[in-house]
Amino acid sequence: MRELNLDQLRTLVAIADLGTFSAAARALHLAQPTVSLHISELEARLGAQLVLRGGRSVAPTAAGAVLVERARRLLRDADDATDAVKRHVEGRMGRVRLGTSTGIVVHLLPRVLERMAQAHPEIDVEVSILGSGETMERLGQGTLDVGLVATPQPARRDLLMSHWRSDSMMAFLPAGWKAPKRITPPWLMEKPLIFNDSTTHMYRLTMEWFAAAGHTPRARIEINFTEAMKSLVVAGYGAALLPLEQAGTAGIPPGVQVLPLKPALTRHTAVVHRPLAALDGATRNLLQTLTQFRQA
Repeated sequence: MRELNLDQLRTLVAIADLGTFSAAARALHLAQPTVSLHISELEARLGAQLVLRGGRSVAPTAAGAVLVERARRLLRDADDATDAVKRHVEGRMGRVRLGTSTGIVVHLLPRVLERMAQAHPEIDVEVSILGSGETMERLGQGTLDVGLVATPQPARRDLLMSHWRSDSMMAFLPAGWKAPKRITPPWLMEKPLIFNDSTTHMYRLTMEWFAAAGHTPRARIEINFTEAMKSLVVAGYGAALLPLEQAGTAGIPPGVQVLPLKPALTRHTAVVHRPLAALDGATRNLLQTLTQFRQA
């Protein structure tokens, strides 16, 4: 026996609901002979009479009533499946795998995810906390869809990279320290220092800033978590160089003073992903949301 045809089942349900072949034909925008053919083919396929013909109305037989009940469920499931695929194609639902650093996770990413939840509640953003190098690797392997990485990064032909943010690096100092208005490498060299670990782009950026002034600092501690670094600053353990990702005093804990650097230092961040033609709608919607947080 061939598989049941959803169009034919839809016709049977319409007849059961509306009571005549002609009413079902009008509701389904079909010719009446087509409606009759659907029912006769169903009956032939199942070897059972499904409707009682005659009189002004048509009613399902006992076998027909059983099929109508099951057909309603099948049609509902088919409509749900069609709608789910449509929502996925349109980017209204789906899963996006995002790689980012701890600094971005703490302050910027919650705002991005909140905006995504408001605009696209059926899209699940799966976040992995990674260094920029590992994020680039996993994007190339296809195990991430979008990455937020510190730049510069080596260009890759299979990935697109676009500028996202430029955040000023600042000196985070214990509130009790007496400090100049602008913090220089020679002044910081005399202080205990808290760095990101040596595998990170932030560490390289910091060391290059000192090296340009002819200094090679040694950190008192290396720790790759921004908020932990700030906590150590609050405790008076040392000074840290970190990006100022929010305007004003947001993100600055009590007990910390934040001062500009001389010479100025900036951390640049890029969004990385595969070519747009290869991305699904959910990923494109995340990229569109990220553009709302772009900074020159």
